[in-house]
Formats: sequence, C-alpha cells, structure tokens
Amino acid sequence: MNTKPHLNDDCLFCKIIKGEIPSDVVYDDDFVYAFRDINPQAPTHVLVIPKTHIPSCAAVNADNAEILGPVFAAIAEVSKKENLSEGFRVISNTGKAAGQTVEHLHFHVLGGKDLSEKLIP
Repeated sequence: MNTKPHLNDDCLFCKIIKGEIPSDVVYDDDFVYAFRDINPQAPTHVLVIPKTHIPSCAAVNADNAEILGPVFAAIAEVSKKENLSEGFRVISNTGKAAGQTVEHLHFHVLGGKDLSEKLIP
C-alpha cells in the first residue's frame, strides 16, 4: 500500500494513535490501530481506525480508498483475538445525525453476546 499514514494534530483519535492519550490497545500495525471503547455497548467493543486521518465514510475517495483493505483485515484479526467466532457486528457512524462524535473514520466491532437483528431499538 502506498498511502503513508497522515495524522491531524487536532483529532482525538490521531492523538490516541500518537500515544498522547492512553488507550487499551488490541491491534496495531503500520496502517491500522484498534483499541477498546471507553463506553462499551457490548462485552467486546473495539474501535478500529486507520492511521491516516479520514473524517468519515463520506470522505473515502479514490485517493484514500486503499486504506479500507488493511482496516477490514485488522477487523478480522481483532475478531480472532477477541474470540468472536460466533459472530460480531461492525458499525461506522457517519455524520452528527448518525451519532458520529469523533471526526475520524472508525469502525465499532461489537460482540461477545447475542446481538439483536434490530439495529435501532
């Protein structure tokens, strides 16, 4: 992959990647970082983020789309490390109306219990 990681000095998740803010690391490689959510919604709740600052799914384009392969490979690794062989859910909120609170592309990996088919209560 040719995309060189690029971080934003004002972004919470970029600061976590740089080690300026502590996190409970689950996975880390040259392109992807994963850590436990501080407000878990399931027994396993891990955030998987690219080490390249992309604000959201809506900002993925031809210039940065190649980061998604490593991100989803990392999601698969996280699911194995967290023993989620029975199943897990992957969610990415895009925009304030969808509940996105940090403007850095991220995927919630949720599991460790049976999850309802219903996505919205």
